[in-house]
Amino acid sequence: MTSTPNAAALAGITVLDVAGPLGNYCGKLFADLGARVILVEPPEGAPTRHIEPRIAGRNDPDSSLTFQYQNTNKESIALDLDTEAGQAVFRKLASQASLVIESEQPGVMARRGLGFAELSKLNASLTLTSITAFGQSGPFSHWLATDLTAMGMGGMMYLAGYPDTAPMVACGEQAVGAANVFAGVASMAAVYDAEISNTGQHVDVSMQECVVLGMENAVQFYDLEGSIRKRNAGTQRLAGTGVFECRDGYIYLMAGGVGSNKFWAVTTDWLIAEGVAGAEQFREPCWLDQAFLVTDEAKQRFGAIFTPFARSLTKSELHAKGRERRIPLAPISDTRDICQSPQREYRGYFVDVADAHGATLRMPGAPYKLSETPWALRKRAPQLGEHTQEVLAWAGYTQDQQQALRQQGAVQ
Repeated sequence: MTSTPNAAALAGITVLDVAGPLGNYCGKLFADLGARVILVEPPEGAPTRHIEPRIAGRNDPDSSLTFQYQNTNKESIALDLDTEAGQAVFRKLASQASLVIESEQPGVMARRGLGFAELSKLNASLTLTSITAFGQSGPFSHWLATDLTAMGMGGMMYLAGYPDTAPMVACGEQAVGAANVFAGVASMAAVYDAEISNTGQHVDVSMQECVVLGMENAVQFYDLEGSIRKRNAGTQRLAGTGVFECRDGYIYLMAGGVGSNKFWAVTTDWLIAEGVAGAEQFREPCWLDQAFLVTDEAKQRFGAIFTPFARSLTKSELHAKGRERRIPLAPISDTRDICQSPQREYRGYFVDVADAHGATLRMPGAPYKLSETPWALRKRAPQLGEHTQEVLAWAGYTQDQQQALRQQGAVQ
C-alpha cells in the first residue's frame, strides 16, 4: 500500500474481480477506496450485465442498474478463461495482483489451472477469495443456489414475513450482499497479513453461513429459553409495541417492552395530553404487567385507542411528537422518504455518475467517511473489454502479442 498523505485508502492494491455476481460488490468495496480493480469478464460479459432492472427504455449490455452500481471505479478486460491462452493471461495478471475475488463453483478455477495452489506458486503473497453458496468443503459445497436458497437454508426466511403466511424473503438479495460484505472484510484482513508475512492465503466464504450470522439472537433464544422465535411482521409483539398505520404510511412504536415502565408512562402522558379518547385507562396497573401486555386482549385494547389517533397524523408529525417526549417512535421510510431525506442530502450520500451513453445515474455512495483517505466515485462502470488493451500493456504484453491473443479469441 502507499502511504502518501490524502491518497486513497487502498491505493497500491491491485485486485482481479472474476465478474461473478457473488463477488462484484466485494470488488466494488475495494475499488471505491482506491484499489485498482480489474473486472475479468467472459466474452459475453459479466452475469450482472444481464440482471434487471435496467435504465428506462434501454436493453443494451450497459443498462443493468445492478451492474452499473456494483462496478464503479473498475476497469474491464474481456478474457476467456476457458482457453489456454486466456488462462495464461490470467496467471500473468495474478502474478502482479494482491487479491483475486472469484465466485465459481468449487473446483472450477482449479480445473482451469487457476486455483490457489497454482496461483500461489506464481505469487506467494497473493490472496484468493472464493465466495460460494456453501463454501469450498462439506456435503453441500457443490450445490447450486440463489439468494433465495441461502436465505431459506440460512434460517432467515423463517423469521421473515407474516404469522399467517409462508416465509418471505427481503428485497434486494440480502444473502448475496452479506456474502460480499463479509468477503470484503476477510479479504482485507488477509491482504494486510500478506503484506506483513509475504504469504497469501485462500479465503473461503460461505453465503449460507453469512446469513446464519444475521440471525442475531434467534439461536440464543432457543439455547437460553428453549423458545423458537416466530414471524411476527405486521403484528404487535406486545401491546403498544409494533407497527401502526398512520395517515401517509406506517410508524413503529415501542411503548411496552424494554424499559416499558419508563416508556409506557411517557406514552400514556402524551396520549392523554393529546386528548385521545380512552387513554386514561393506560394508567391502570395491569398495563405495566408484561404478562398482560402479550395478551390479545391488551393488544386489541391498545390498538383500538391508538390507531385512530395515529391515522390522523403523518409519519413526520408522529415522529416529531415522539422525539419531543423521548418516546421510541420511528417512521417506516419508503423509497421516496430515503431519497428525499435531509440527513442524506446534508452528508452527500447519494452521488451522480454518467454512464458510457451519457445517462445520469443516481446511486448510493459510501455509508462511512474517512477523514484522511476519503471514499470517491472516480469513474463510471466500464463497458465490456473497455480496458483490455491497457490491462494487457500493464501486464507486459506488446502490441503484437495483444493482437495474437485477439486472433486466438482469448481476449477482446
